[in-house]
This record gives sequence, structure tokens and C-alpha cells, in this order.
Amino acid sequence: THQQSLHFSPSFTSCSVLLCVLPHYRCFPAALQGTPLSATLSLVMSQCCRKIKDTVQKLASDHKDIHSSVSRVGKAIDRNFDSEICGVVSDAVWDSREKQQQILQMAIVEHLYQQGMLSVAEELCQESTLNVDLDFKQPFLELNRILEALHEQDLGPALEWAISHRQRLLELNSSLEFKLHRLHFIRLLASGPEKQLEALSYARHFQPFARLHQREIQVMMGSLVYLRLGLEKSPYCHLLDNSHWAEICETFTRDACSLLGLSVESPLSVSFASGCVALPVLMNIKAVIEQRQCTGVWSHKDELPIEIELGMKCWYHSVFACPILRQQTSDSNPPIKLICGHVISRDALNKLINGGKLKCPYCPMEQNPADGKRIIF
Repeated sequence: THQQSLHFSPSFTSCSVLLCVLPHYRCFPAALQGTPLSATLSLVMSQCCRKIKDTVQKLASDHKDIHSSVSRVGKAIDRNFDSEICGVVSDAVWDSREKQQQILQMAIVEHLYQQGMLSVAEELCQESTLNVDLDFKQPFLELNRILEALHEQDLGPALEWAISHRQRLLELNSSLEFKLHRLHFIRLLASGPEKQLEALSYARHFQPFARLHQREIQVMMGSLVYLRLGLEKSPYCHLLDNSHWAEICETFTRDACSLLGLSVESPLSVSFASGCVALPVLMNIKAVIEQRQCTGVWSHKDELPIEIELGMKCWYHSVFACPILRQQTSDSNPPIKLICGHVISRDALNKLINGGKLKCPYCPMEQNPADGKRIIF
């Protein structure tokens, strides 16, 4: 009965019964095995049967839990790994398949260069016959060379680069050069008292940064008092923390990319992360569009039919929505500032013109539509 209701194989159930009964059966003398059971033996056998029943019920319950979990995993895989995922993107997005392939290959190559995988990027360029200009590769080659030196705690290339770009870094309010000099000064302090005079001499490099980094310079100068006792046992032991090297690598990458006009993260990795967030929503809206047969809703290649929240991490520019038409502005429909100071979209401005005059929907101040000025955020 248990075999039929719990779907256990006969061999599995037989083995379970034998394992439970056999230890008790071996305790019986051979002469008693063919005789009727006594009250004591009947009690023992009933206890064994009860244990068998409890064991089988427990196994059945565990089996149901496992089967339920496995079935949920399978449904989740079927729901999230749709074989028709390519149907989410409209064919009108790309001008041609060759253009699509070229853009994808270029994104992969740029990602490999930015990650320092130079040999892999070169191999991909050769196999895909993709022509990459040397001017495009040069910034990545220089950045990776300096970052490799920083990972090996060599400050020379980074300092040379920062000094040569000092003016442009100051325009970005960057503290990269100061942090590099500070890290070199700390290395001299970590070498012991024999480097004290050299450290004092090197402290002259802090003079151009005294106004903006006065507190940090005072802390480093105060650490000289404990140099003979050892900085690791002083209140300035935090200066020897290895986290300063990781920080300088992040600072250099961020400031160098800003100066060279590059993104800190590769466009491919950002696009992939954004796609993982947006894909489930796009698949749902695609299913709704197909079900209701309203394919015309998703006809624009530069605009989605719904808004998808990607989080603050993926915000790279200001977004303005027209308060009149409730539409996000674009290059073809930019925001326009009226004389009264209110801002609306160009499409809204054209729709509000009446008799060659425009009345602001907020003031309402009457004005000439030609006096509106485009705003670039």
C-alpha cells in the first residue's frame, strides 16, 4: 500500500523494511523462527512495524518537499530563460545586420582594452577583421601600463602622468597628484629613521597643495615624531594601511578616464547590467503586446513603450519631462525656455501657438514664440 501511494520503487521499500527488521530478526534463536510468536515478540514486531511506517512517512514527506523545490526551479528556469529572447528587440533598431555586428564587436573590443586584456582584444580584431585606430587604443594602453605599475606599488609612472597633466587635473578639482605624493611620503616613513631626512626633503612637494590639504599635511608631519619608535605602534598607524593602494588605483582610474573622456566602467558591462534589470519587464510587455495585438505601440527605435527604473547607478545625464505633454524631451523635441522663465518642450510650444502669439500656460504671459531659447542640460 505504501509503495502505491508514495510512488517508491519495490526495491527501495524492501530495502527499507529489511534494514529496520533485520537487526531484531537476528536476535531470535533459530528454534523459535518457525514457532508462533509470543506476546513479547509480537510487541517487538509491532514496534518495528511502527518504526517502519514512521520512517516511510518521513521519507515521503521529505520526498514531497524536494520534488516541490525542484519543480519550482524548473519553472523559474523556463520563465527566465526564454528561447525567443531576441524577439524583445525590434528589427528597426539596427540599420543592418552588418552594422549590428560591427557595433557589438567594437563594444567587446573596447571592454577588453579597458579590462587590460590587450592580447585578447588584438586577437579578436584580427579574427573579425575589425580595424581599430591606434588613437583609440593608445589611451587604454597608457592607462593599463600605469595601473599595472600601481598594483606593483610603483608610483613612478603615475606621478609622471599626473605632473604632465597637472593643469587639466586642477580644472577637474582632482587630488590625484597630492595623493600620489602623500603615498610616496608614507613609503619613506615606513622605511624607518634612516629615511627621515629624505622624507623631510620630499615634503616640499606638498607646498602647492597646502591650502586645500592642510589637515592631511599636518597629520603626516606629526607622524615624524614617532618615526624612531615605529609608526605601526603609534597613533599614526593608519597611514600604513594597505587600503591606500586600492584607493589610489580607483582615484587614478576615475580621474584619468574623466580627463581623457572615457567612461570608468566599460559600456558593455553597463549595458549588460542594465539589460539584466530591464529584460524581464520587456518580456512581459512583449507578451502583453502580442496578446492584445497592438504591435504599433512599440514602433520607435529610440524610445521604449514603458518606463523602466534602472537605479541611480545608471543615471548619466539630466532628464526633463515636458509638464504639458508629459513626454521626455529628446534631440528632436528639446526643452525650450520661455521669456517668463518657464520651460516646456518644443512640441508643446508649437501646439500652444495661437495667431502667431504664445501664451505661457503657467503665468500666463503673452510672448513671441521665436523668443524661446533651447536649453541643454
